[in-house]
Amino acid sequence: MGDAASAIPALRRALASGAEGKALARLAKDPQINREMEGFAKAAAKAKDVKAALRDPKILNVLLPALGLPDAVGQPGLALRALTADPKKSDGLLARLPDSRWRAAAATLNLGERGIDALRDPKVQASLADGLRRMAWRNELEAGQPGTGDAVLFRERAATAKTAYDVLGDPVLRRVLTTALGLPQAIVVQPVETQARALTARLDLDKLQNPREVAKLAERYVVAAAGSSGGAAGAAPPLLGLFPAGGLLA
Repeated sequence: MGDAASAIPALRRALASGAEGKALARLAKDPQINREMEGFAKAAAKAKDVKAALRDPKILNVLLPALGLPDAVGQPGLALRALTADPKKSDGLLARLPDSRWRAAAATLNLGERGIDALRDPKVQASLADGLRRMAWRNELEAGQPGTGDAVLFRERAATAKTAYDVLGDPVLRRVLTTALGLPQAIVVQPVETQARALTARLDLDKLQNPREVAKLAERYVVAAAGSSGGAAGAAPPLLGLFPAGGLLA
């Protein structure tokens, strides 16, 4: 496990030209990932419809991590409702969920229009396999140096956030920025509007469109993550704190 002094060098090694490609090429031969994808393909071929597929652990244990939702594997009910919801409805479930990953996942799969064929599509399965390999690589980075995996993903996603709510709706952006900016973790109990004001008081969000500023924030984060007793994993409170009492799905 790395320390604060090695945090920035570790991040820069991860971002070096060719580093990601070499890691993904190596993980393309990973037997566990390949077995998981084989199980997914067989389960998708047997499933009679999307609802049946999304109740199958062999499907969800690949689908959710590959789409950037590894923490949702234990929430099959939410997965079924969210992934089959219409991402275009402005007043639908996906619009009300504070976690923007669900809307992105639903839009990517397009299960509402394509149905079970989407999960059987070789191109979709290849994309999911790539998602699993990328997650595995980021997990390796985290194991070697806390915060590095998050920082790599943050640099990829930062420019997509135009508002404070975009940040708060993405667990990685939220985790990196609240930690890098030194915001107290107890802020999660505050109304989301209060959290948004606290974020914009510390950061001009236009800086997220500037690669140099994003790089500085990522480096600040890995140093803070390495210096914290819990590492990056303890750096952010769960997004469930954004739900009102009883939750949206109660």
